Amino acid sequence: MKHRRHSFQQSLQQWLRREIGLWRIGALPGLLIILIVVIARFTGNLQSFETNLLDLFLRLRPSEPIDPRILIVGIDEQDIQTIGTYPIPDGTLAGLLRTLQRHDPAVIGLDLFRDLPVEPGHAAWVETLKQTPSLIGIQKVLADAGNRPIAPPRGLSPQQVGFADAIPDEDGNVRRSLLGLTDRQGVYQFSFTSRLAEKYLATRGITLENGLRDPVAMRFDRTELTRFTPNAGGYVHADANGNQILINFRRGRNPFRIVSLTDVMADNVPDDWIRDRIVLVGVTALSAKDMIPSNALKGRNPSVVYGVEIQAHAVSQIVSAVLDHRPLLNVWADTWEYFWIIGWGLLGISLGRMLRSPFKVLLLLGMTTLLLLASSFALLMGGWWVPVAPALLVLVLNGAGLTASLFYQHEQDLKAKLHDRQLMIDQAFDAIHNGPLQTLARTLRNLQAENRTTDPIYAELKQLNQELRSVYESMRREALSQDSSLQVSSDLELNLENPLHESLYEVFSHTLSRDFPHFKQLRLTLPTFEAIDDRRLSLEQKRGICRFLEEALCNAGKYAQGMTRLEVVCKQAGDRNIIRVTDNGSSDLQHQDKWAIATGGRGTEQAKVLARQLSGRFQRFPNTPQGMICELSWPIRRSWFKPLHFSANPTE
Repeated sequence: MKHRRHSFQQSLQQWLRREIGLWRIGALPGLLIILIVVIARFTGNLQSFETNLLDLFLRLRPSEPIDPRILIVGIDEQDIQTIGTYPIPDGTLAGLLRTLQRHDPAVIGLDLFRDLPVEPGHAAWVETLKQTPSLIGIQKVLADAGNRPIAPPRGLSPQQVGFADAIPDEDGNVRRSLLGLTDRQGVYQFSFTSRLAEKYLATRGITLENGLRDPVAMRFDRTELTRFTPNAGGYVHADANGNQILINFRRGRNPFRIVSLTDVMADNVPDDWIRDRIVLVGVTALSAKDMIPSNALKGRNPSVVYGVEIQAHAVSQIVSAVLDHRPLLNVWADTWEYFWIIGWGLLGISLGRMLRSPFKVLLLLGMTTLLLLASSFALLMGGWWVPVAPALLVLVLNGAGLTASLFYQHEQDLKAKLHDRQLMIDQAFDAIHNGPLQTLARTLRNLQAENRTTDPIYAELKQLNQELRSVYESMRREALSQDSSLQVSSDLELNLENPLHESLYEVFSHTLSRDFPHFKQLRLTLPTFEAIDDRRLSLEQKRGICRFLEEALCNAGKYAQGMTRLEVVCKQAGDRNIIRVTDNGSSDLQHQDKWAIATGGRGTEQAKVLARQLSGRFQRFPNTPQGMICELSWPIRRSWFKPLHFSANPTE
């Protein structure tokens, strides 16, 4: 019981030391990283990162079908060339409105500033405005960057006018729709977007009301348009004046039907594309420069879309949310967003608590990063914009930092193990030196004193003395080696960065030069060292393969009595690599048994372990008519993208 209690106390102390070490090298720096990222987000330094990721996620969503409720009449370059002037004359626009009106649209939105007459046809234009109650025109109420407010078309009632002002982000991109604001005179004005949505939904019996959760917000039926706030989502101290909402752009290369002014005037547009629809009239000509930056859309021109298309997206999202329950873009409360960020940061710290291997931690970190991105994308598909950038930063930085600390700890543990191993080797050698080696030395001196140096037993004892010292020297050098070299014996060092078959040939040549009794009677050696596939082998595996060949050759040299022929094969056969040593020594299994006895089964066990690591096979069996075959083989792991190319045979 006392022994068990002492063992438990030791285990507990070791666990506590390890936990404190992990906390010191992993948790505290990780918490500091979380704090730095949270502060960076709180001060707005991550806003650009977050909004750009939002744009990317919006672009990556699956395509949606065309919104059939909206038709865009785009005045394109061909229309301008046909008419011969720009701006489009009032008379031409009046004819367009009369043509559209014959098809009975639910509402017509004129996304063109028309505060001044554009002759010819201004009188007809004014008359047409009075006869088109479904028309909504635009004005500009904000004065910014030296631009003055712009009045609406004359002849429209206040209920037929909406402002077309937009509030871009710091990078110039438009991600929000301004639905209403109070102008300089204290009058509340509605936007072009909200007027169009209100007019269209009124034909379905749905009216515009104040919100229930937020009395300042707008609401259609049970759909409340969540107001944008200064710190919504990834924004920090953004301009949230007026009533704004985030735009959930409709995904697709052609989200709306677009026809030209010429098509409408020539009556080439199907009636059901116009009847009971929202018809937007705007400019789709590059020369008019009515373009708005938006990285969330894949438009015809990189990162920019026509202004009338932005209006179409803004109207479509409101109408689709009310009638189709298509999600609007919402954000969490600040508290939940920071819980989300901190949670991913703590997960990054805890990866090393679940796994101790740096490589496994890296693999798990990659999988966790994909989980974060996938879950954030799934939430966006459901209408929730969550903080991706800060969560990604704390997860990756903490996971990578922990991996680096694990690599460092692994390196320190390895050095400690090597040091302990060297101490054990030294202690073992001291024990051998003070015991068997001293006995061997005295015996050899006695034989020399008796002039029995020609006695066979003297040669065997001398060989045994050399082998014991050689084993120690080999273990000592291998324990101290930290590079890509292998100490096979006391006077052979290989560079395992070279092709494996070259290293094996060096092992073969060196081993055959050693003073083993049964090498002296060899009459024929047949070495075959062809290039084999070693690209996926680690240095430790190469080291084990070289050691396998050395021990197989030493086994034959020590115990294969009467051996006159030795064949060594290193080659690729089909889909396997093969290392084979074949001798024609004594036909019984004595030299196999002697090797097993001499090594305590260590060589056999090492060969079996190596075969398992290589997913291969180790076998030793009798040769015909006599001798032994020792073979190691393992499958070639081919790469589907790269053919196998090997160097020439070094023995040729």
